[in-house]
Amino acid sequence: MAAPRKYPLELRERAVRMYRTTEPKPQIKRLAVDLGVHPEALRTWIRQAEADAGERDDRLTTDEKEELAMLRREVSQLRRANEILRTASAFFASELDPTRRR
Repeated sequence: MAAPRKYPLELRERAVRMYRTTEPKPQIKRLAVDLGVHPEALRTWIRQAEADAGERDDRLTTDEKEELAMLRREVSQLRRANEILRTASAFFASELDPTRRR
């Protein structure tokens, strides 16, 4: 389960929209103080919005992050299943071995 968000999604969207539509670009620190958010939080939101818009290549988009998390969960589940099957296979092979002493 994800941690609760410190800032509401509406505030994040409004802050990014304000930064992107204001000309000239305001200082992130000043805008963050005006909105009552931490400057690094605002900077992160802006970078993520730029990645989602295809303006940055150094970050994953939100969709890519979600897909990566889903694939990692799936790999983890498959590894657990494989380990269970490997253990069960070894158990049943030892039970069926006629040379095994009882």
